[in-house]
Amino acid sequence: MSESAFTPRVFSGIQPTGNLHLGNYLGAMKRFVDMQGQDFETIYCMVDLHAVTVWQDPKDLMKSTRELCAGFIAAGIDPEQSILINQSQVPEHAQLAWIFNCVARMGWMQRMTQWKDKAGKNQQNASLGLFAYPALMAADILVYHATHVPVGEDQKQHLELTRDIAIKFNHDYGVDFFPETEPVIEGAATRVMSLRDGSKKMSKSDVSDASRINLTDDADAIAKKIRKAKTDPEALPSEAKGLEERPEARNLVNIYAALNEQSVDQVLADVGGKQFSEFKPMLADLAVSKLAPISTEMARLMDNQDEIDKILARGSQRAREITAPILRKTYDIVGMVPPVSL
Repeated sequence: MSESAFTPRVFSGIQPTGNLHLGNYLGAMKRFVDMQGQDFETIYCMVDLHAVTVWQDPKDLMKSTRELCAGFIAAGIDPEQSILINQSQVPEHAQLAWIFNCVARMGWMQRMTQWKDKAGKNQQNASLGLFAYPALMAADILVYHATHVPVGEDQKQHLELTRDIAIKFNHDYGVDFFPETEPVIEGAATRVMSLRDGSKKMSKSDVSDASRINLTDDADAIAKKIRKAKTDPEALPSEAKGLEERPEARNLVNIYAALNEQSVDQVLADVGGKQFSEFKPMLADLAVSKLAPISTEMARLMDNQDEIDKILARGSQRAREITAPILRKTYDIVGMVPPVSL
């Protein structure tokens, strides 16, 4: 099967670990929405199996999964146009992951930067699931024969591993069955930084709520956080190279560019020479206009959780129409005896 024979299909996911913020929206969800309108089948996932590679409070995980689903929909994902699922409702993800556990090599996993970062010096006490995380991620993607995956820079290494697993499986079994998936890494603000420290990534784990704009923040909270965002005393430059040694300024301009669907140079052509006392209100107005409707719709959906659960159930049915035949064919290639009717 040549690469051109694969249906153009996008898969990506986000862990449902709570506190969705602007970085999730600009770095992932907004791009998911943009790809939905292109010539792809689009599948977006709440990767709850990945979430439990580290301890999660069960009630919090259930709430966060529904909240993430609400966030996807509020951001513009149409559950009729795209397939919207939580990972655990589609068992073929985990079943294919076991096959890939047997294809991937220990050395590949040990080289993963995220494994080193998350396990740290305490690797002997980290979960086996955390170590095998990349094989499950490969299964998430390849169980759909996904051809493209929008990811942040921090996941690029895992996408390279996914390609390695596909290549090795195809080579070992003498087939051309799994595609070599392409990462899609682009956008002005794929890496959104803290509003309090432009050298650190915006994170839900930051102790300061002022460091991030949560997707559940209302209009007043959004505007207040932008007004108080850390800046420097200089005026904005007229060209992007003038932001190179100014991390806080660069971050706010990147956010404006991404929200307004402009390049950084286009933004600076308009605002170059302005002080932050003039630029911040512009950014606040833009952010409120784009993000406040999302928080309002998320709140509505979270008040109607039956609606969310039905969307996920329907999504899993549609997903399994794709995943079940691919897993059956994988098992056939590997040599598993198929089930028969009795």
